[in-house]
Amino acid sequence: MRTPIRPIVRHVIRAALLAALCWMLATGALWIGQESLLFRPEVLATSTVLAQEADVHEREVAVPGARLSLLELRLPSPKGVVLFLHGNGGSLRTWFVNVDFYRRANFDLVMPDYRGYGKSSGRVESEGQLHADVAAVWKDVAERYRGKRVVVYGRSLGTGLAAALAAEIGPDLTILVSPYSSMRDLARLHYPWVPGFVLRYPLRTDLSIARIRSPILLVHGERDELVPISHSERLHTLAPRATLVAIAGAGHNDLQGFPAYREAVSRALAALP
Repeated sequence: MRTPIRPIVRHVIRAALLAALCWMLATGALWIGQESLLFRPEVLATSTVLAQEADVHEREVAVPGARLSLLELRLPSPKGVVLFLHGNGGSLRTWFVNVDFYRRANFDLVMPDYRGYGKSSGRVESEGQLHADVAAVWKDVAERYRGKRVVVYGRSLGTGLAAALAAEIGPDLTILVSPYSSMRDLARLHYPWVPGFVLRYPLRTDLSIARIRSPILLVHGERDELVPISHSERLHTLAPRATLVAIAGAGHNDLQGFPAYREAVSRALAALP
């Protein structure tokens, strides 16, 4: 006995409509709540003491609607400064840890927490806001380093922000560690079902890096599964004058533990005149 065609068609249509509804709900939730996926801050009490050493100073930088927590290593006669833009998790408590490395290189270190991270107030609401906050931190300290070497350093999430800032201010060196070509490219890898227009934080490192005229160092772990090294390789093709250092055996979160990583950054800093 043959099964009637119309009931089958109705079931197929219902299934298709249900799938479309689920997709719409999922993409809508991603549009609204993507900050919770992208930003994983460690929130600290305002009473938390972050500066533990005499040459490390803690202060705040005022930005519209918030105050950003800032740590600074200030040396007696530094060669220059490294403005360090950290990744999407943690806070200054977990990121401002390798201070002796910069002492040996004779570079001051300036590191802000993004809104909602650590002791910073407010919350991240847009990519434009992130770029404006980073620019405000640099403007706050720039005069102190007039005539000295300036390095903009980005790690993971911070690489897109660092590349954009470097394209604007023209530092002596830009260091991008575990960079992504764009957040859209990264989303296509991990969430292929998500349309590009849903992402409110495209973070186009690929567009920024082509506008950087000074030296660029790209450092990437060969075993990075979160941001594959192919992202650095693509950035290298867009900025062929950049130096790409692949760290054998390193992943995304353990890169700083490899001597080859520290040696690459140390050489780049020492090479600055």
